[in-house]
Amino acid sequence: MKTLFVAAECAPFFKTGGLGDVAGALPKALQAKGAEIKVVLPFFTKMAQQYKNQLQDLFSYEVQVGWRRQYCGVKYLRMNEIDYYFLDNLYYFNRPELYGYYDDGERFAFYQQAVIELMEKIDFIPEIMHLNDYHTSFIPFLLKEKYHWIQKFSHIHTVLTIHNIEFQGQYDREILPDLFGMGCERYDDGTIRFNDCVNFMKAGILYADRVTTVSPAYAEEIKTPAFGAGLDPILRMESGKLYGILNGIDYDAFDPASDPAIFTNYDKTHLDKKIENKVQLQKSLALPVRPEVPVIGIVSRLTYQKGFHLLLQEMENLMQFDVQLIVLGTGDPDFEEGFQYFGQKYPHKTSIQITFDVNLAQRIYAGADMFLMPSAFEPCGLSQMISMRYGTLPIVHEIGGLKDTVQSYNPLTNEGTGFGFDLFEPFYLMNALKQAVKLYHNHQADWRKLMIEAMSRDFSWNVSSQQYLDLYKLM
Repeated sequence: MKTLFVAAECAPFFKTGGLGDVAGALPKALQAKGAEIKVVLPFFTKMAQQYKNQLQDLFSYEVQVGWRRQYCGVKYLRMNEIDYYFLDNLYYFNRPELYGYYDDGERFAFYQQAVIELMEKIDFIPEIMHLNDYHTSFIPFLLKEKYHWIQKFSHIHTVLTIHNIEFQGQYDREILPDLFGMGCERYDDGTIRFNDCVNFMKAGILYADRVTTVSPAYAEEIKTPAFGAGLDPILRMESGKLYGILNGIDYDAFDPASDPAIFTNYDKTHLDKKIENKVQLQKSLALPVRPEVPVIGIVSRLTYQKGFHLLLQEMENLMQFDVQLIVLGTGDPDFEEGFQYFGQKYPHKTSIQITFDVNLAQRIYAGADMFLMPSAFEPCGLSQMISMRYGTLPIVHEIGGLKDTVQSYNPLTNEGTGFGFDLFEPFYLMNALKQAVKLYHNHQADWRKLMIEAMSRDFSWNVSSQQYLDLYKLM
């Protein structure tokens, strides 16, 4: 099945979060199952030099962005049996960050039109275009309203995956003539209008043949006012084509048995070596070396969405227990300062690393006993799956993908793969933490059983990629 996978970021080239991980792993899994797949990305110049050195310049063409004629160079790289095409325009993509600029609407108007016009030039008219988030969600609308006259495109089916519905791409009505060279009929009749703006995400939901989210629970949640970011009526109306397919993780990249970043490799039959990772982690972060103390790890953006205000409200309480807390991440300055305050107050119980360090993240996954994710909402989440892969039991707010992936500990049956709390309040977070700490201190045999169960769960892309292929075949 010929598939064109289109995204704004992709590991290992450049990424800001889960979308980049998915774009890096899912095409490989689909290809392994027989799909003929090519990936299209912007050429962000912040790409690591090792990949830039491998790029081949193919050709260039001009894209009409309203009245502007913009250069588009095509760079090519084949890696892991996948063809990657990078669309180059220095004016739009030679910037320190991927997103967050005043002209993002223009940047991704250029990109989406350039993607559509690329297909004929590389002689690849797909059966499926798999699109991701608002940066590409206007493409189904463009195919049916602007490029419908191109006969070759009439048989393309589109799948839009929503990774986070909070980001929708909302712009002034005038972008239709100014950036797309189109009339405003579909805005004026309300089709793509939302909050008096052109809404890329709304257009994608309405015009795509299928819409997916990154977990079954999130697919249900975004149909409610609490989580739909205003688009819940549209999602309820289009619920017949809405599917929740859980993200996977790259089992080659995240494998405690072979991970080069951790101190000692191990698997579920050699859990004693996991303790060596804890000891070395404590040493490296100048914490007291105490193999018997439970280590709670956090690797995250420090934001309200990730729920860390709940933890800061309970930090004094948590510090009265015999635990160590390791925090790695950056984010809201108030959260950074809050954690640093407790780091200075409890230097023998905490290590607060306000930075981004990929290798340290892997060592926390391997060396911690518990992994904390108290997110207010979480479309899927990858960190809880990674932590379970490493035998580190997650403590999560039972929402979205966290609810779908973590089986909360049942003290009656001694079963589970982590710990959960339902109500999004500090008291209930603290209850879950206390339950985990108590079990760790008093019932090590039960704890070890949970570790083995967590490490035995299959969160690879094998199952999820098959669900996507099955969805493709429905169209």
